[in-house]
Amino acid sequence: MHRTSTRKRGLTMLFVGVALVLTIGLWGCSNSDSPVAPNSSNISANLISSNALDKGNPRIQAVMAIQDRHTKRLMEDPDVIGTATTVNEAGQPAIMLLVTSENARAKAAKYIDGVPVEVLLTDPIYAMKGKPGGDGGGGKVDHKAKQTTPIKLGTSGGWGNDLANGYCCGGTLGALIQVGGQKRILSNYHVFEADIVNGGNGTRATNGDDIIQPALIDVNCNAGNAQVVATLVVSHSLPNSNVDCSSANIVSGMVDESGAILEIGTISSTTVGASVNQAVKKSGRTSGLGRSKISGLNATINIQYENECAGGVAFTKTFTGQIVIANKGTKFLKGGDSGSLMVEDVTTNPRAVGLLYAGSSTVAIANPIDDVLDFYNATMVGN
Repeated sequence: MHRTSTRKRGLTMLFVGVALVLTIGLWGCSNSDSPVAPNSSNISANLISSNALDKGNPRIQAVMAIQDRHTKRLMEDPDVIGTATTVNEAGQPAIMLLVTSENARAKAAKYIDGVPVEVLLTDPIYAMKGKPGGDGGGGKVDHKAKQTTPIKLGTSGGWGNDLANGYCCGGTLGALIQVGGQKRILSNYHVFEADIVNGGNGTRATNGDDIIQPALIDVNCNAGNAQVVATLVVSHSLPNSNVDCSSANIVSGMVDESGAILEIGTISSTTVGASVNQAVKKSGRTSGLGRSKISGLNATINIQYENECAGGVAFTKTFTGQIVIANKGTKFLKGGDSGSLMVEDVTTNPRAVGLLYAGSSTVAIANPIDDVLDFYNATMVGN
C-alpha cells in the first residue's frame, strides 16, 4: 500500500512500522547449537536429492521441524527477528536466521542439530505502504496510469475512501478470482479494508464501497479523477486469519474478465506451491514487472497494522508458514506493490504462487496463494 499527502500535489509516502517475529516452539527447546560442523548430520545424506525444494521434500520437512523446534529459543534475542527454512550455496537444506545487528550475526551458531545456519542481516520488515522518496517505478508500462477499460490487473488501485489524517493511500489490484458465481479482484486487507474506525476520515470500509483505479495516491487524492472498477466485499481476514487479503466484485465491463495482468498476461487457473530457489515474478503498482527467487519457506511473521491511512499502529498480527523472497535493494517489491500476485517466472500461463504484502530492502513476504484461495473457497481466473 502507498500513501500521499493531501496538502501537496507531489507524492509523499509513509511506511507502516513492522517487525518480523517468529513464535513457533511447539516441542520445547534444547540448546544444541554448534559453532563448527558436526561429525554426523540429523539430515540423512540420501535425502539430498534433486527433487523440488518445497514443503513436500523430505529434507525440507526435516529442516522445518528443527527450525520450528528451536525458533522460540532463538527469538529470545531481540535482534533475531525471524527464521525460515532455506538452502545454502552448497545445496544443503539450512535454517535461515533474519537478524537486525552485526552482533547477532556474529553470535549466531553455525549449525543447529546438525543443520547449517544461514544468517541474513536485514532491516525491519514493513507492510509495503511506501516511504518518502521511495516511489520508484519505471519500465515500458505505466502501472500508475488510469487504464482504458476493461482494465488489466497488476495496476494501481484501492479503496475509494482511503484518505485520512492528511494522507491518501493505495496499493495494487493483484489478480482475478472466482468466488461462487462472482468474479472478484484480489488484493490485501490493508489495501482495501483496513479502515475499521471512524478516525481521521469519519468513515470506515463497508460492503459495496468503491474500489477505484488508479488508487487515490495517483490521482492527487481525488477519487473523481479515478474510475470505479469493483465494489468491496468486506471479509475481515485480519486480525483473526493467517492471510492478508481482501476482494471486490468487479463492475461489468470495467475489468478484463480473462484475469490478464499487466506485463504478465493471462495466468493459469491452477496454482503451484512455493519452493526454495524457485524463479518468480510479479506485476505491481510501483515497481511494475519484477523478478526474483524464493529464498525461504515456513516463515512466521509479526506485522503491525494501521486501522486507517496514516492512523498509527492498531494491532499486531502473527503469521505462520509464509514465503520469503529475495528483495535486495527493493528491486522486486517496493512501497505500493502490496496486493501483487506472485507467479512462477514462465512465459505462458504462469501459475500463482503467493500474494505479496510486506517486505524490506532485503526480503519480501507473501501468503501462500492456496491459503488465500482456501480463505474464500475460491479459484484463480485463468486458462
